[in-house]
Amino acid sequence: MSTSASEPTPDPTPSRRAFLAGAVAAAVAPVLAPAALQAQGRRRVAQSRQSSHPDARFAGNVALSEIAAPAEWSSAINRLVRRATLGLKASDLNAARAQGYQNWLQSQLDYQRIDNSTVDTAVNTLWPSLAQNGDTLFSLNQGQVQTDLQSACVYRAALSSRQLYERMVEFWSDHLNIEVGKVGYLKIVDEREVVRKHALGRFGDLIKASAKSPAMLAYLDNTVSRVGAPNQNYARELLELHTLGVDNGYSQDDVAELSRVLTGWTIQGRGNFTFNPTLHDWGAKVVMGITIPAGSPALGAAGIQEGEQIIDMLVRHPNTARYISTKLLKWLLTPDPTPEQISAISSVFRVTNGDIKLVVRAILNSGFVAAAPRKFKRPFHYLVSALRGLNANIITTTSMNSQMTALGQPLYFWETPDGYPDLFEYWSGNLMPRWQFASTVTGLRTGNITVDHMPYLAGTPDAAVDLINTNLFGGEMDVATRTGLLNYLRAGTFNETRIRETLSLAIASESFQWY
Repeated sequence: MSTSASEPTPDPTPSRRAFLAGAVAAAVAPVLAPAALQAQGRRRVAQSRQSSHPDARFAGNVALSEIAAPAEWSSAINRLVRRATLGLKASDLNAARAQGYQNWLQSQLDYQRIDNSTVDTAVNTLWPSLAQNGDTLFSLNQGQVQTDLQSACVYRAALSSRQLYERMVEFWSDHLNIEVGKVGYLKIVDEREVVRKHALGRFGDLIKASAKSPAMLAYLDNTVSRVGAPNQNYARELLELHTLGVDNGYSQDDVAELSRVLTGWTIQGRGNFTFNPTLHDWGAKVVMGITIPAGSPALGAAGIQEGEQIIDMLVRHPNTARYISTKLLKWLLTPDPTPEQISAISSVFRVTNGDIKLVVRAILNSGFVAAAPRKFKRPFHYLVSALRGLNANIITTTSMNSQMTALGQPLYFWETPDGYPDLFEYWSGNLMPRWQFASTVTGLRTGNITVDHMPYLAGTPDAAVDLINTNLFGGEMDVATRTGLLNYLRAGTFNETRIRETLSLAIASESFQWY
């Protein structure tokens, strides 16, 4: 593990090497070929595959998984907070315990009632570009614009009390992925006006906003689509990734016809959506059985209704309900949702007309969460959970952008429209960068992010490990990790350097990689 320049070289004792070796074995044992999966690089990862909700309409006949919760993760509140946040934090756990499972979950869903003014003010002060329109953003240094967007993402995730909202922002940013390197400043507008605006709103509003997003239209080349030469990129992804799912109720002919429907959906100026009648194909079209009669340029802007009609149909389609529900179940609950779970959540999606807030609440019911297996943290989740668990004092998070790159997930730079994978098999091969980050983050004692080691030195080594357990593991540290940390801490001089190294080992441990 690397160390910061201001820190002494950690004591390379056998106990430390043994601790990390154990973490490797435990973390990668279930993986048959992680290197091969990593080698896929930017290649698209194929999309696969009794409720306690207070409203009985959302319960359904749900056969819960018989997988037992790990003994050390027996707390229902802890399991909920793990799923609904980007990392356990003692203050969140205390709030959840005080409010109770259902009340805390509802408070997170009603995120606008949570006072976030301190974080919002800091973001506006540190990165004022995020509030600007396209004309202003165009005139700014584009490298700085990208840095601002990335920095604010980490800052909000680490410090916002609206944790479930931030988890959903992350989800939709991947679901409606746009690579910032291709669209530049337009991504800032998209993140603000599409993803963050509708993350816990209605799915239909989200998709409609995305369909008129200058960033999305530029990213998927709809800006060059015109009568006689329609570009199929956006039409394909609207069907395949944004609504119905891969090969799920549409044909190549439907893709081609939808691309004709969407001709004329473009941008003007420095990033304003417009419908251009002169670029639109006014001929008759048939998309998934829906006939759109021939029109005339004389209809002008009214021609946009062709596309809106198809989008409305896609949002209401039962295949969309099933696809989005399955993907949300995988994100919030389990990599392998049962048919019963998928059926129940799809029903909620349809009954509520795609109300994301109610769908998420149904997924995070206590029965589902109690039976959910652990999920592997993606690099972003891992980095943020470390900052949160360490109670890091954060002034700005710009330095974390390089750390995200080193961890393999530079924010907003996934090239293909499917977004960063949410698969253990994809990320499990990057453990060494995680260990290096663990050493770096725990050594931050000066600058814009600092970690205070002194509370851990207030008592005995046992008390220090107890505090690590509370702050980083929610009081549910497994016996093997506790024994390894305690043995390491006792084997050297009980001082700040040893505490820092022990914190580093805790963050590098196998159990901290999961939530």
